[in-house]
Amino acid sequence: MKKLLFAVLPLCFVVVSASGCANPNQQALATSTESQVKLRSMQSRVFDTSDKMTTMRTVIATLQDLSFVIDKADANLGTVTATKLAGRGGLRMTVMVQPKGDKQMRVRANAQMGMQAIEDPLPYQAFFQSLEKGMFLTANLDE
Repeated sequence: MKKLLFAVLPLCFVVVSASGCANPNQQALATSTESQVKLRSMQSRVFDTSDKMTTMRTVIATLQDLSFVIDKADANLGTVTATKLAGRGGLRMTVMVQPKGDKQMRVRANAQMGMQAIEDPLPYQAFFQSLEKGMFLTANLDE
């Protein structure tokens, strides 16, 4: 009986210890996933247009209106990268334009200050407010 107790006791200790460690990791993962979803919702907008090139041109014009300098634009990939001098370093924004279905375009912006991703909603709100105005004006000029 003693041999059985000494064999089972360490096993129980390992199981209890391991299960105690799993809970904080799951909570951290859930918090991380929630913050990523929140960040992605700040970074993305969908526009009712199927014209990728016009959307790209409007993104470029919007970035320039916000005092960004266009570093690179690739129409095939649907990406625009721009930099704005601010503070201790440059604010870098990469914008991706991708079709969503047949009649919409998804625009996603990623902003970085130096090597640090920006999680503050203000730069994204400023960009998308200006972009929405530009998209509205572009759509109404074509009619």
